[in-house]
Amino acid sequence: MQYTTLANQGVQHLSPYQAGKPIEELERELGISNIVKLASNENPFGFPESAKKAIEKALNDLTRYPDANGFYFKQIIAQKFAVELNQITLGNGSNDLLELIAHTFASEQDEVIFSQYAFIVYPLVTQAINAKAVVIPAQNYGHDLEGFLAAITPKTKLIYIANPNNPTGTFLTHQQIADFLAKVPKNVIVVLDEAYTEFTLPSERVDSFALLKQFSNLVICRTLSKAYGLAGLRIGYAVSNSEIADLFNRVRQPFNCNSLALAAAVAVLQDDDFIQNVAENNRQEMLRYEKFFEQQGLQYIKSKGNFITLDLNQPAGPIYQKLLEQGVIVRPIGVYGMPNHLRISIGLPEENDRFFEALSKVLSQS
Repeated sequence: MQYTTLANQGVQHLSPYQAGKPIEELERELGISNIVKLASNENPFGFPESAKKAIEKALNDLTRYPDANGFYFKQIIAQKFAVELNQITLGNGSNDLLELIAHTFASEQDEVIFSQYAFIVYPLVTQAINAKAVVIPAQNYGHDLEGFLAAITPKTKLIYIANPNNPTGTFLTHQQIADFLAKVPKNVIVVLDEAYTEFTLPSERVDSFALLKQFSNLVICRTLSKAYGLAGLRIGYAVSNSEIADLFNRVRQPFNCNSLALAAAVAVLQDDDFIQNVAENNRQEMLRYEKFFEQQGLQYIKSKGNFITLDLNQPAGPIYQKLLEQGVIVRPIGVYGMPNHLRISIGLPEENDRFFEALSKVLSQS
């Protein structure tokens, strides 16, 4: 019996998401230690002491189910961003929410719009539900919003926009997004994926919650995996109008956020000093990356995230492998249709020094 034939058509032809290579795996493969991982856009500072204390306190209650409604976490979100509790949906990371949104609104007769070079989960979830993916060619590696508008048909149900975009780091301004939303039909749900918003400067950051008050078809997704350092605990949230949030909560698994994640999330969302330190390190080290690439005569994509994408102008696979042998893990992004590019997460200064040294050595030997 070939059980693959029993799966729905979208799943039959689906390739699993390929995560970054773990440090432990590289140690086993190459027998080396002192490895620097700059592959998965993780927080190089780890998580703050405030989260550690909250987790330690929550350990005593692990025999109980988590709070299915995440009341205290929702309270913090509501207070911080001036939204109502009934507008919030919690997820097992924002990845969970991106999938939940698709399951709520789209099916096989519908169309989902997203950009070329956008987050790989958008095409994966679209294919899994047998919807039609409408991929808009990128404009300077970013979103062509006019192209999005031209592609809308009566079958369009969802539009995904990552801002800043992963893996290219491109960025849309508040006005660009506002002008776009004003032209999108109200029966089309627009998902604004802001996984990396904390790395943008406050002066340039999109005021997405203000946009939500204007546009009822907007859904904002955020995660605590990046700037907040909780990638291993998997927690995120979506904010939408209350009617849409009610629909999400009908589909959402009742205990999709565990107790430790909820406790840590409450703590870190109030830890503004930690986030400011993370963002400042990212800003300073991003400048060092840009200077290094320019000195080396290498092309790169200007990024507003906690990563930068390098164009090697040659297949990136061999360079990636040689960097691995130097004990530096980065991310080849051929799966995004960018076979000549590497995405490098911004680390601590000493980690970035290791990358600069390793890449210089590899390129000098090429």
